[in-house]
Amino acid sequence: MPTNFVEAPEFAKPTKIGISSERSPAKIDRRISVAPMMDWTDRHCRYFLRGFSRHVVLYTEMINAAAILRGDRARLLAFDAEEHPLALQLGGSDPLTLAAAARVGEEAGYDEINLNCGCPSERVASGTFGACLMNAPALVAEGVAAMRAAVRVPLTVKMRIGVVSASGRAAAGAAAHFTDEDFAALCGFIGSVRAAGCEVAIVHARKAVLGGLSPKDNREIPPLRYDVVRRLKATLSGLPLIVNGGLRTSPAVLEALTWCDGVMLGREAYHRPFLLAELEQALEPGRELPTRAALLERMYAYALRELARGGRLAPIVRHMLGLYAGEPGAREFRRALSEGARQPNAGAELLRRALPPPTEARRGGSVAPG
Repeated sequence: MPTNFVEAPEFAKPTKIGISSERSPAKIDRRISVAPMMDWTDRHCRYFLRGFSRHVVLYTEMINAAAILRGDRARLLAFDAEEHPLALQLGGSDPLTLAAAARVGEEAGYDEINLNCGCPSERVASGTFGACLMNAPALVAEGVAAMRAAVRVPLTVKMRIGVVSASGRAAAGAAAHFTDEDFAALCGFIGSVRAAGCEVAIVHARKAVLGGLSPKDNREIPPLRYDVVRRLKATLSGLPLIVNGGLRTSPAVLEALTWCDGVMLGREAYHRPFLLAELEQALEPGRELPTRAALLERMYAYALRELARGGRLAPIVRHMLGLYAGEPGAREFRRALSEGARQPNAGAELLRRALPPPTEARRGGSVAPG
């Protein structure tokens, strides 16, 4: 048993929920998922994260629906079969474009289509998608309805608890307030997309500030309001609700699962991916944790395949720097990958060379074989 694994007997084991419909009979266990993150959750990252958990739901980066229809869709939608269950997150607001892109995504083999109504980036807002869409519930509902008519897989929407337009000190102040009117607006938004065919609401428990804060500040300055999401769960009977934002430890996630249907993890899962394995073991007692050495060997085999297809090592290993987070040898491991991958003709054997010696890898399920 790893020393950093936390059993939580005081928490009731959450019920495994399956979201399905007549259109999509396959069920997805949504208790744990990894958030769509721009420039991070590409196909290499998702393949790496799959090694930690069989059931965690993985999401693509947000992909512009128009780009799928007009661009290199094979490249944009590429994934490995091991990534399932896998959701495609779309950005856009035109119902016809969203429907067509969703259909392409379903045909490509994605298990879910998700609409982004939560990204506060100015470059996203300028294209009329992301968090600004929370101010246009009728348009979003029209888009969801169009996608619902086009595909059989589940449709979900990711959102914030609200949006405000402000800058400077006023931005922080506006983001900190949450009134009954705000809650009514949030319920109205969710109600409209639910009626249009949204099967799961994924709620980032912060407001988004449009135009006044950077994406990074939008993840940190607006206060987390789990109380709002809990109130939503009590109000929206029958609609599965996934909470996102700020949950970083196994106990915190397990506690949230006592009142919510699922937890979506973002940067913590990226920087400390072994958390996914810990959570899978907590939710499935008796399941063995993988060793970090075995996870590294899995990525070695993956890198060999990718390089044989003409790929490069650096885009793969950049997602792996957190494998030994909090473990002896972590710094040396990160340095070996970062510096080694920049060398000309860097090969997959770099991953084996980066493995910390057995004496440095004895915590957290990381005992190296032999």
